[in-house]
Amino acid sequence: MYVEMMDRVTERRGKTNTFYLSLLSGLLTLVPVLVEKILLPQSKDKYIVLLILATLGFCLCFIWRSNIDSYKQINFLKFQVIYEIEPNLPFPCYKREWEILEENPRIQYRRLSKIEKYVPLILAIPYLGLFIYSLSGLLR
Repeated sequence: MYVEMMDRVTERRGKTNTFYLSLLSGLLTLVPVLVEKILLPQSKDKYIVLLILATLGFCLCFIWRSNIDSYKQINFLKFQVIYEIEPNLPFPCYKREWEILEENPRIQYRRLSKIEKYVPLILAIPYLGLFIYSLSGLLR
């Protein structure tokens, strides 16, 4: 039952990542539509709207990164509890899993949390560029 709870946390983590990825991608998709179709191309208002979108996107990237760290901590704690329960089980599955991994040098395990924490940072780059672009447009 406890392992099932851990799986649910992992599932929620995946859904959270999908949510932020969709939201941030959608927000970036709005930029050319707003600039070309809705806002006047030469208007200063364009830069204010873009600055707001850039700030919003950048903040969402930061919040997403914080969520990833939080889920990582929750999973770590749940694994610690499972490791404490495992000696009372008929077979220590998780311990054996790690032993097999360590015994086999051909298997290069990369922790998902180490990889996934870079995605919000990578997605923050276009928002940073948009922020600089809109700020420079306002200062002209």
